[in-house]
Amino acid sequence: MEYTIEVIDKSIAKDLIIKNHYSHKWTSCRYAIGLFDPSIKSNDLFDKGKLIGVAVYGFPVGRQTVKSITPNLENNEVLELTRLWLEDDAPKNSESYFLGKTFDWLRKNTEIKVLISYSDPMQDHLGIIYQATNWLYQGNNTMLIKGYLHKINGEIMHPRSVVALYGTIKEVDIKKIDPNYERIEMKKKHRYLYILHKKDRKKLMSELKHKIIPYPKDNLNCGWEKKEKKKNDTTNAQLEHGCSACT
Repeated sequence: MEYTIEVIDKSIAKDLIIKNHYSHKWTSCRYAIGLFDPSIKSNDLFDKGKLIGVAVYGFPVGRQTVKSITPNLENNEVLELTRLWLEDDAPKNSESYFLGKTFDWLRKNTEIKVLISYSDPMQDHLGIIYQATNWLYQGNNTMLIKGYLHKINGEIMHPRSVVALYGTIKEVDIKKIDPNYERIEMKKKHRYLYILHKKDRKKLMSELKHKIIPYPKDNLNCGWEKKEKKKNDTTNAQLEHGCSACT
């Protein structure tokens, strides 16, 4: 029996992501799409069957991210795949099948042209699911400056989360909250793009700011060289990196 997909309530998606996704954190969400197994009866979510997966798409954080793809794209033409979760016992290739179905839904129901997503080498992720579903790989040099995660009271947090929770990111202030505070250097993330419509592909490919390169086979080149960008590049670079999957 074939699985089905349907847009689901964001509150349901949020509960499942916080419980089951490795990050255990919610993020930017414009569309939450569920994968259902009709062969398994469930009392939840009407009669669609058991909800066995969730894909979350949100608008990228900051205009810089969109413009870093091509200067001619508008904010409402790009979505970021911010979370993807399937039950551990889902059949082989379920992730690829699920993503393909979400692409079909987005083509039919939105004006989105490009999808963007990131793979985190700090989680030993290469982006195998993106490679399996034919995304375009742009390397890990789109993150222009070194970034840091922050370990506060045992929890590792993204800078935006720290500011949202504590109102500051200054080391002197954070150490008042946790004397054992640690700052952890982030590795450069792999960036992937997916062009939804064939009719847009030629034009968008000719306008890309970052070239398409072969898929990575390991995470050996995700560290930072000693030479860094100047400090006055910080704001835009952080916004350009600003993937919601980190928050």
